[in-house]
Amino acid sequence: MKNKYPMKVFKSSAGLSVCALMLALFLAAIVYWPGLSGSFIFDDYPNIVDNQAVQPVNASLPNLIRAALSSPSSDLKRPLSSLSFAANYLASGLNPYWMKITNLAIHFGNGILFFFLTRALLSAVTAPAAGQGQISERRQITTAALVAGCWMILPINLTGVLYIVQRMEALANLFIVAGLIVYLKGRQLMLSEPSAKPKHFLTSPGFLLCAASLIGFTAVGVLAKETAVMLPLYAALTEWLLITKPRRSNKQQSVPRKSDWRIIGLFICVLYIPLAVGLAWTLPQVLDPMHWATRSFSLKTRLLSETRIVVDYLAWTILPTFKTLSFYHDDFQASQSLIAPWTTIASLAILIGLASSVLGIRRYLPLVAIGIAFFLGCQLPTATIIPLELVFEHRNYFASYGVMLAIVPYMLGIPPGRLVKFHASSDTDQNEKEAPQYVESLPLARRSILICLILFWAANTWMTSQAWGDPLRLARELAMRAPNSPRAQYELGRTYIIYSHYDPTSPFTQYAYEALEKAATLPNSSILPEQALIFMNSRMGLAQKDAWWDSLINKLSKHKPTVQDESSLGALTQCAREGHCELPNRRMTAAYLAALSHPNPSARLLAMYGEYAWNILNDRPLGLSLLQEATHAAPQEPAYWITLIRMLVSQGQKQEAMQAMQKLSSLNIGGRLSGTIDELSALMESH
Repeated sequence: MKNKYPMKVFKSSAGLSVCALMLALFLAAIVYWPGLSGSFIFDDYPNIVDNQAVQPVNASLPNLIRAALSSPSSDLKRPLSSLSFAANYLASGLNPYWMKITNLAIHFGNGILFFFLTRALLSAVTAPAAGQGQISERRQITTAALVAGCWMILPINLTGVLYIVQRMEALANLFIVAGLIVYLKGRQLMLSEPSAKPKHFLTSPGFLLCAASLIGFTAVGVLAKETAVMLPLYAALTEWLLITKPRRSNKQQSVPRKSDWRIIGLFICVLYIPLAVGLAWTLPQVLDPMHWATRSFSLKTRLLSETRIVVDYLAWTILPTFKTLSFYHDDFQASQSLIAPWTTIASLAILIGLASSVLGIRRYLPLVAIGIAFFLGCQLPTATIIPLELVFEHRNYFASYGVMLAIVPYMLGIPPGRLVKFHASSDTDQNEKEAPQYVESLPLARRSILICLILFWAANTWMTSQAWGDPLRLARELAMRAPNSPRAQYELGRTYIIYSHYDPTSPFTQYAYEALEKAATLPNSSILPEQALIFMNSRMGLAQKDAWWDSLINKLSKHKPTVQDESSLGALTQCAREGHCELPNRRMTAAYLAALSHPNPSARLLAMYGEYAWNILNDRPLGLSLLQEATHAAPQEPAYWITLIRMLVSQGQKQEAMQAMQKLSSLNIGGRLSGTIDELSALMESH
């Protein structure tokens, strides 16, 4: 018997869909346009500006492979994202405008995919309650366009567009959403199969489509960013909340769920086994206190703090303020216990309440349930045990869609509906008897609130975008939004240095001193401010204050160096090596020794000190020894082997250089190092 209310997910009024989407895209373009003229910021520098590999001279295969494997952000290198940066460079050079245009296009692509995903979900869950009419296709299209349009203009998603390096997040999201759409289509085909098992049960088109969506889209998405591994979880949540029939019971009987063992097996392979393997590999590390040495928080304080942060994310998505969306959140004070501060236990109660509500409302408010589940599920990798930084707005790029899915249809008065799309039609009559009558309450008030929210989101994003279009204005505004953030104050000082052009008489020079000295004294500050002050005065030929060096060395002695600390030392070393800075060797040596005094120093730190010892101190044995340690600590990093080979050749140790060359050759994937290897071979022959 055919379903009384068939869902035509992929058949719609093309003209209306195009018009609705174009209107949503036009509004998004308006609010983001002012920010496209801005510059690079924060992590854009190590990933793009200072990363020569993503600035190839041509599109040869070795250059592209070198670019793909160049990201310093992850051990997996995120090759798809890096290749997109290289493509931008080949097309328009190191121009942030065109890179942001590309980001905006990717954001639009995500919005379009969210439109189609929302249409599929709406078609599945808005079956009429008893006595109600079928939700029209026109209304579904309008609602889907509003969900996608609201998501595109949300202030919390601005960094996914104008913060160039966060293209990684947006690219991964493309594959997540596309995978979900294909998975729903596959499940639709599976449920249309005859009840008798087909001859080729595991090769049915529907099942193959489901498997391809979860395996293929996840695999490709991970090449952009690791967050794509969340696709199987989102599909599992959709399966549970939308497709698997919930239990219903009456006095006479209880009807169990019907499950397809093929889908169960698929999720065991793509979700549960990878999850178990990942936990087995991760837990021993996160339970080791030394694993948290570079952080100002522990595993316990992180888990406590993230309860507040996730609740903050929800508030920032719906009702953000200029101060909360400050981009820099390194001034966040971690929770020390459930009652310190008291908002920790309150936030935990809110999260438990939200998670529990999914169970209670999944049958009659499935859209709200799916939205809440998407929001909470998205937080699992970044708000639990992995020692990432505590707060970043871009982590809500997918989570914010869940929030829109939960509130926008409700505000528009879409009836709650029931899960009939994927369920047997024989249950329809019983469902109608059990379903409560739906009467839309306060329709004018709810629509008015939604209009006000849309105007608020658009205005907020547009005003913030205005600041992102001007580097100095942005630095000032972010410093104003986060006055206790060391990074915000440092970035303001660094921007003033750029505008001063290293002129001691420029008014920007004094502004830079004030901002950087303030940043240096703030809690949990890295050595970036001290490094910038030393760098600036050295470039201007002015004296470097002892207090700056004392503070820098003291910070390196107290805490294991972070990536930012290492970058700061690297910048000073490069400046000295290039002859732009006259730095006291005694102070630089003390800084390196303080940084290396902690257990298990990074290969990067060892290599930097090795190059400093070799080039500045002229201590060849020390430099060579440190580079050898770096290659042992990170044997898969070609840069350390290249430097080591040059040192060995210079010292006449050809046998050792040949052994190092063999190791370097084994890393020559796709010929990405062929030019360098040829150059080193010629160097060895000339000696």
